Amino acid sequence: MAMKIRLARGGSKKRPHYSIVAADSRYARDGRFLEKLGTYDPLLPKDNENRLKMDVERVKHWIGQGAQPTDRVSRFLEAAGIVEKKTRANPKQGEPGKAALARAKERAEKAAAAETPAE
Repeated sequence: MAMKIRLARGGSKKRPHYSIVAADSRYARDGRFLEKLGTYDPLLPKDNENRLKMDVERVKHWIGQGAQPTDRVSRFLEAAGIVEKKTRANPKQGEPGKAALARAKERAEKAAAAETPAE
């Protein structure tokens, strides 16, 4: 079985609430799971202690059994100090797109034309 530690969504429309679960990767996102390991409520402030609750011992157990955390859950585990931080590299994420570059070039040309005195 390919085990995952992932988020299962609950809550109503536009009011998400997630459960951190250990599930087979073939199961549906909100479907069957083997064990509930914690909860995550993104609507609470970041400094609220109830925003993220995890049973750390059970999470360590499942990781020891070979379960792979998803990206979001691995970020939670990194913050808790359970797993070591991974290096994530997306060098193009901070670069502007083609349209933004064209707008910036157009603005620069306009500003240069406005500064040059008309003869």
